Amino acid sequence: MTNNKKFWQALYTQSRQEFKAETQLTAIGIDSYMPKISRIKQWSDRKKKVTEPLLRGYIFIFADEKERLEAIQLNSIVRSVFDNGKPAKIHEFEIENLRNFVNETFEYRVNNGIVKGAKVKIASGPFSGVIGTVIDESNQKSLHVSLEFINRTVIAQLTEGTEFEVLTASQLKQLG
Repeated sequence: MTNNKKFWQALYTQSRQEFKAETQLTAIGIDSYMPKISRIKQWSDRKKKVTEPLLRGYIFIFADEKERLEAIQLNSIVRSVFDNGKPAKIHEFEIENLRNFVNETFEYRVNNGIVKGAKVKIASGPFSGVIGTVIDESNQKSLHVSLEFINRTVIAQLTEGTEFEVLTASQLKQLG
């Protein structure tokens, strides 16, 4: 059974191939969105205004399953972003928020990796299975674990090598 319903989804691109992916997707008639920002880059001999992707390595498509499969055949696309074994669905309002945000005239910075406030689930060590909130993104790797039923907060300092995953919005919703 083929699902012909279109929704926003993310694709991973080849390194530094976001613009090429956008061109190729447009050429085959797939709606895509790549948030772009303009910056002034300075070299030793000159300054130049350049346009670059806000989210390196990603492009968004509004597509059904057939179009998604076409898209991942392009040489500039690596694969789809998945959530729980299925192509990750991105809500229309999230794309709209991103479009509105990028239209503002501010300096942008994208953090890669674990940031303060991220919800994580510890996968190994003595706290395995515990869900908490990162309170420090420094090398100390502190994790804030809230035990709300007893009105207490426990702060654990993760040891080097402790594995954990950042929880997605859909995973958090499933937890209630």
